[in-house]
Amino acid sequence: MRYEEAGVHIEAKAEALRRAKAKVEATYTPEVLRGLGAFGGLFDAGALKGMAHPVLVATTDGVGTKTLLALEAGDVSGLGFDLVNHSVNDLLAQGAKPLFFMDYLAASHLEEGVLAALLTSLAQACQAHGIPLLGGETAEMPGVYREGAWDIAGTLVGVVEKGEILGPERVREGDVLLALPSSGPHTNGYSLIRKVVAGQDLHAPIPELGESLKEALLRPHRAYLEEFLRLKEAGVELHAIAHITGGGLPENLPRALPEGLGAEVKKGSWPIPPIFPYLQRLGDIPEEEMYRVFNMGLGLILVLPAGEAEKAQALVGGFLVGRVIPGSGVRLL
Repeated sequence: MRYEEAGVHIEAKAEALRRAKAKVEATYTPEVLRGLGAFGGLFDAGALKGMAHPVLVATTDGVGTKTLLALEAGDVSGLGFDLVNHSVNDLLAQGAKPLFFMDYLAASHLEEGVLAALLTSLAQACQAHGIPLLGGETAEMPGVYREGAWDIAGTLVGVVEKGEILGPERVREGDVLLALPSSGPHTNGYSLIRKVVAGQDLHAPIPELGESLKEALLRPHRAYLEEFLRLKEAGVELHAIAHITGGGLPENLPRALPEGLGAEVKKGSWPIPPIFPYLQRLGDIPEEEMYRVFNMGLGLILVLPAGEAEKAQALVGGFLVGRVIPGSGVRLL
C-alpha cells in the first residue's frame, strides 16, 4: 500500500509549500536566522538585551468555525488575517509588541489550492505588521477531521518591559472606556451565525447590509497595533486593554478589571454595524444573547484615566462608551 491510499498526499503538501515559500520568506526580518523548512525556527533575541527587563508574552488561538463559512463561500483569503490580527490584539492586552508568529494548518485532505491560499494569507497578514512567519506545521489527518474540514491556529510571541505590562492592577475607579470599532463579528459566534444564515445566498447583495453576507461575515478580524503604537509614542497613559472576543462584553471586559471594580457601558454610545441587527432579526436572537456572543461593534476597549481620554480619542478615534465603577461585571445601560 501507499500513503495516498490512506488519504495522505505528500506531494500536494510539498507543492503548496513551494508555492508559498517566497511569500513566507518576504515576512522575514534580520532577526530570522532559520525559518521555513527547518525543524525549528531560529529568532535572534539579541535586541532584547537593550531592554531593562524584557518579559516574553505568548498567545495561541484559532479561527473557529469561520473556516467552514469561508470554505462554503469559496474564499479563504481573509482567514490568515483573522488569525494573525486576533493574536496581535491578545498581545496588546498585555501591552506587548509582537516578535514572531507560527502557524498550524490541518485538514482531512490538503487541497493544494486552499493550502496555498491560506499560507499566502498568513504571510500577507504577518508582513502587514512586520512580523516574521517563523514556521509552523501542516498536517493531513483523515479520520481526525471530517471530509472537507480544515482547522487553522497559530502562536504569536511578543515582548514587553516588565514595568509597562498592562492589566487590572493599574485600573482605578473613574477610569473611562474608549472603544475602538470592530469590522464585524471578527472570529467569534460563527457556530451561531452559520445556523442563522443556513440556506441563505452568501453572494447575493442584501439592501439592509449594503453588501452580501459573504462580504459582511468574512471581513477579517481587525488589528489595532497601529493605534496602540500611536498612543504609546504619544505618551498616553493606558491602564488596561480588553480584546472583545468570544463571550462579548460580559466575559471579556471584566478580564481587564480588578476585584471590586466593574464597568458601566452605555448602549447607543457607539454605532452597531448592520450585520448584528440583521442576524438578530433573522435568528430571533434575544438582545442579551447578542451581547453575550458578539462584540456588537466593539473590537478593543482601552481603559485609561479620564484626563487622557480627549488626547487618546484625538489620536485614534473611537467612542467613549462607559467608565469603571465599584462592583463587579458589566452593567449595560
